[in-house]
Amino acid sequence: MKNLKHVLLTALLSPLVAMTAANAQQANNDAIAFEKAFNVKLPSIKSPVFKKDTFDVASYGAKADGITLNTKAINDAILACSKNGGGVVLLGNGLWLSGPIILQNNVNLHLKENAVLLFTADKSQYKLIEANWEGKKAIRNESPISGTNLQNIAITGKGIIDGNGDVWRAVKKEKLTESQWKKLVASGGVVKDGRYWMPSAGFLKGDTSKNASAIVPGKSLADYEEIKDFFRPNLLVLTNCKTILLEDVTFQNSPAWCLHPLMCEDLTLRNLMVKNPWYAQNGDGVDVESCKNVLIEGSSFDVGDDGICIKSGRDEDGRKRGMPTENVIVRNNVVYHAHGGFVIGSEMSGGAKNLYVYNNSFMGTDIGLRFKTTRGRGGVVENIYISHTNMKDIAGEAILFDMYYMAKDPILLAGEKREDPKSEMMPVTEATPQFKNFFIKNTYVNGAEKALFIRGLPEMNIKNINIENSVIQADAGIELVEAQGISIKNMSLLTRKSSNLISIRNSSAVNFDGFKALSNYQSFAEIAGAKTANINFINTPIKDAKQKSTFTFGAKPSVLNIK
Repeated sequence: MKNLKHVLLTALLSPLVAMTAANAQQANNDAIAFEKAFNVKLPSIKSPVFKKDTFDVASYGAKADGITLNTKAINDAILACSKNGGGVVLLGNGLWLSGPIILQNNVNLHLKENAVLLFTADKSQYKLIEANWEGKKAIRNESPISGTNLQNIAITGKGIIDGNGDVWRAVKKEKLTESQWKKLVASGGVVKDGRYWMPSAGFLKGDTSKNASAIVPGKSLADYEEIKDFFRPNLLVLTNCKTILLEDVTFQNSPAWCLHPLMCEDLTLRNLMVKNPWYAQNGDGVDVESCKNVLIEGSSFDVGDDGICIKSGRDEDGRKRGMPTENVIVRNNVVYHAHGGFVIGSEMSGGAKNLYVYNNSFMGTDIGLRFKTTRGRGGVVENIYISHTNMKDIAGEAILFDMYYMAKDPILLAGEKREDPKSEMMPVTEATPQFKNFFIKNTYVNGAEKALFIRGLPEMNIKNINIENSVIQADAGIELVEAQGISIKNMSLLTRKSSNLISIRNSSAVNFDGFKALSNYQSFAEIAGAKTANINFINTPIKDAKQKSTFTFGAKPSVLNIK
């Protein structure tokens, strides 16, 4: 009988094993192809290893009834596991209510498929701490899950971790239907300016206080209690940890960012589902900040802010830390609603380099590839390699580089108006950011508001951007402002509404090679600015381009060369 069971089990598992092996082989082939295409070597990321010992939280008094507060029992099980040399802390079937959980060395927190870890709406359970917010040291509420200075840790399993974020977040009226807004206002809280709901008066006071979360010498944590409600925590924060695995879990409904690894090394995120309501302000999916050796693969994101985001600290704080995010692989992911699919910035003051992004799809994001910064950040973002990106129904730009980030939603809300920033030359200092050396291949876009937008600073152009082998269908075409050394090769562009196919202002050394316009246009190019020079179209079958281009604000026809 034992042998028969073994045979049956082998027969049942063999297709799965074969499929897993096939997937692994395909992943390996894709990695090899990527390395050859860009002449790079992908980094190696270490994975944690755990003892088989299992610590069931139910054995420590936890109850999966959705009512019992299991904070102590879960933390006791984690501590016991770590002190025993590590292993698995198990949450079985059921609804586990808890306050903040603190991870420990050598512990794999594992949620079975029908396990839900729900964090309490009782904010008194989350103490005020000195932490980090948007790249700066700040006062925050303790995160639902956190870990500091740890090694060999994991959160795995097919369960759900829910941050109960709706009790923390403010909401803009424009992001809800009329009935949703009325229901929200009737639930309590306060409304600011008739359009901005906040959960409490304390939140409102924090929102209207300048630098409310700043750590001020001489002030104690008790001095911040009056506006405690304002300091929304991130769902998961791992600080200065090494060898980390997050696998198979659903992370959802965070008060702010969902996943925030900070100054970590050897981090793997695999087969995750990361969800926040689309109206969730600062509801990012994952923000990888000042980390080294990272793999994000096979995951899906549907969130209220940026999907997969690379950061490295903000302004002077980030520059003093001086830790770039580097050696990152992002592959085989899907991003649904988000402000950006794959994003760098805007808090990138420590820099970012050696990022390898391939085989990702963005479905309905506001922007596809989004790279943003602003004066004051400083930092250098360089050596970014991106291939095989699919996009559909992008509300804004398919590809965007912008050094005038304004900390606003990328798509205008109903009734909202914005003016373009004033262009003026400023001195170059350590606070001047830089974007350079981007290599983007094989981008396919079915629907976007604009195909490509690059806007640098007069004193620091965006430099050496290479885009190759792309097919883009968008309302508007290409806009280049204060850009230098731009190469666009083998691009097919179908525009639907724009009268100007290409707009170039104060940019130089711009090469279009093998460019194809798949639709009619009134003006081939609008070329402006006395600084514009050396604009070249090579192997481009557009004979009337010279006649259908305009030259304004000091730009001369001689800057456009058609070969």
